Amino acid sequence: MATSVAQATVSDVLAELAALEDPKILAVNERHGDDHAVNLTKLRAVAKKLKTQHDLAGELWGTGDTAARLVAILICRPKAFVTSELDAMLRDARVPKVHGWLVSYVVKKSPHAEELRSAWFADSDPVVASAGWVLTTERVAKSPDGLDLPGLLDLVEAHMKDAPERLQWAMNECLATIGIHHAEYRARAIGIGESLEVLKDYPTPPGCTSPFAPIWINEIVRRRA
Repeated sequence: MATSVAQATVSDVLAELAALEDPKILAVNERHGDDHAVNLTKLRAVAKKLKTQHDLAGELWGTGDTAARLVAILICRPKAFVTSELDAMLRDARVPKVHGWLVSYVVKKSPHAEELRSAWFADSDPVVASAGWVLTTERVAKSPDGLDLPGLLDLVEAHMKDAPERLQWAMNECLATIGIHHAEYRARAIGIGESLEVLKDYPTPPGCTSPFAPIWINEIVRRRA
């Protein structure tokens, strides 16, 4: 029987997540570098039932268990973390899904997002740097004032081709976002994509837009016309 919200403990949540594990889900996730076996819709339902519980979130994160950390991200208070906590969490978040959710659902909502973006952007750890690029992409789309967009394109042109996978994806998204949102740099962004050919042959399901920047840029611009 599921434990009530008021009584929930780390052990209760771990047991509930364990009961939801599915080997087929794990097999699919492992192909993407993730190591949890819980359907994300069911995992979200667990978090929804718990509601916001920041202290419990910290305890769940401390287990190191991927499914528990995903729940922790969903039930924490993003604005309650200090900069050093978020930095430590990001550096410890090596599983792609945990890393992605932490940046999207917690760091982006934090008052420290810009400080962390600046700190992570040029970090020597490519996984940490990828988070800096993700946050930079957010600014490119929503608040570009103060960003050196030509400089970002220079960095993409010089480093994206040989960047590790997660950093490469983040740089590629930034490239596409510049081309989509800033018409004055669109031709250059498309040209860089065509020259580097990063993700040009990435298998794309029917009905989905290719992550290859020139196709991505042109398709989104066409839809918005």
